[in-house]
Amino acid sequence: MEKAYVIGVDYGTDSVRAIIVDAYNGQEMAASTFEYPRWKKRMYCNPEGNVFRQHPLDYVEGLECIVKDSLHQAGEEVRKHIKAISIDTTGSSPVAVDESGMPLALQEAFAHEPDAMFVLWKDHSAVQEAEEINRHAGNFETNYLKYVGGIYSSEWYWSKLLHILRQHPQVRAGCYSWVEHADWMPFLLTGGTHINQMKRGICTAGHKALWAEEWNGFPPEAFFASLDPLLTGFVSKLPAVVYTADKAAGNLSEAWANRLGLGTNVMVGVGAMDAHMGAVGGQVEPYYLSKVMGTSTCDMLVAPLEDMQGKYVQGICGLVNGSVIPGMIGMEAGQSAFGDVYAWLRNVLAWPLENIARGLVEEQTIQTIVSRMIPTLSQQAASIPLQETDALSVDWFNGRRTPDANALVKAAITGLDLGTDAVKIFRSLAEATCFGAKAIVERFTSQQIPVQGLIGVGGVAKKSPFIMQLMADVINMPIRINQSEQTCAMGAAMFAATVAGIYPKVEVAMQAMGQGFEREYKPDHAKTALYGRRYEKYKELGGYMEAATLVPQV
Repeated sequence: MEKAYVIGVDYGTDSVRAIIVDAYNGQEMAASTFEYPRWKKRMYCNPEGNVFRQHPLDYVEGLECIVKDSLHQAGEEVRKHIKAISIDTTGSSPVAVDESGMPLALQEAFAHEPDAMFVLWKDHSAVQEAEEINRHAGNFETNYLKYVGGIYSSEWYWSKLLHILRQHPQVRAGCYSWVEHADWMPFLLTGGTHINQMKRGICTAGHKALWAEEWNGFPPEAFFASLDPLLTGFVSKLPAVVYTADKAAGNLSEAWANRLGLGTNVMVGVGAMDAHMGAVGGQVEPYYLSKVMGTSTCDMLVAPLEDMQGKYVQGICGLVNGSVIPGMIGMEAGQSAFGDVYAWLRNVLAWPLENIARGLVEEQTIQTIVSRMIPTLSQQAASIPLQETDALSVDWFNGRRTPDANALVKAAITGLDLGTDAVKIFRSLAEATCFGAKAIVERFTSQQIPVQGLIGVGGVAKKSPFIMQLMADVINMPIRINQSEQTCAMGAAMFAATVAGIYPKVEVAMQAMGQGFEREYKPDHAKTALYGRRYEKYKELGGYMEAATLVPQV
């Protein structure tokens, strides 16, 4: 049997990673990670204004670095037998491009203009535009929000486009089309020279951009032009046909083949979002909620097509045929902040170290202390008894993604007294993130979509036994943790193997290449009743916080 290797690339919020995998057994041959240098310096961002932008050069430089490094690690014998590469990215993370498909930020005139860069998923600067889309949709007989849970989000494609068009006249003049990161990377690698050559993925189109089979593509021109004339013409430049991730976007271009040290016979798969490919890499099963847990969570659930006839789930992030596994309905939910919640507390606690101790204490000592904060807090939080009257938090530090998207709602920590220390605050925040996860499960089950168990993937799932046990106790369901360290990149590799024709469909690739599960957390039924009572208080507190939210005047 001829050797066959594939490359899976996973673009996360802070870094991009690549793995080279044996396509026949899933063995990882090499791996490499690249932290975005501009993003690490927090360039082009304004957290106070919910503005988070990433420069395309971070993506391009990172891709070249990690692929070449991985190939160097793997050796010449592996390099000769690379068959395909597939890519996942965060989403919705779109960018303004010219007619050639080049992001405007790669032009000298826009090299330092945040509005010409990728608008990262967590950017909530388009809150007003999302509200306008939601109101506007009510004017049409066809419910164009039907397949995105009935509520359009400020995190998504059209609201971000409208915001940028309104905000920056020069970017507006140069913007020929609006492209998701997951669609741009394969276009770049295959040497695309005109936007019409781009194969857009069903994953981003269906979950973020209102594409649906029912209306044979995207909503009509009249929907967007009547919302704001600035949107006139954009939908006409989008294709009616979009593709599942098991299809090829093309072959590696000669320029990129030379740049990476590969051949032009290497196939490039259609792109998808990280959590969707991560669900595949984590060996998702029908009706098991796959939770990709990192800075945020993205929760994926798949169901057979025949089970879902006439079913919709209000308030989630979409219900799309083929967005996860071709031939199945993919449903997406998630939390806008998960690991970011713990990082917020770490940053608060680290303030004296970062601002007072620096210069007095060795830098390495400061970094060591900061890196140990969350593991130590977790260890101590696991050892203290929980009381019903302990501090209670709401986890909406970056708004709420699901159920019922609302980027304006805020987090809260309540019930503090002089006995509340850092460990108790951390425990309260960790509990709140698990309560947010429980609310998602309840939304599915309340609308006749069963959830039979949980699958945990991603950094938090692998690194925090405390939070995983807490989640099992709060939701009162077992949670299995996938063995793979890089489930999103592994999912991309499984799709690459399918694109290369090594497997007839991605489910077969998943069986052959999957790494299995390393452990299972089972709920402690002695604690579930107490968590149930605190969950009711969490919902009550969340209701109060939402009622207190000021709605912007349009």
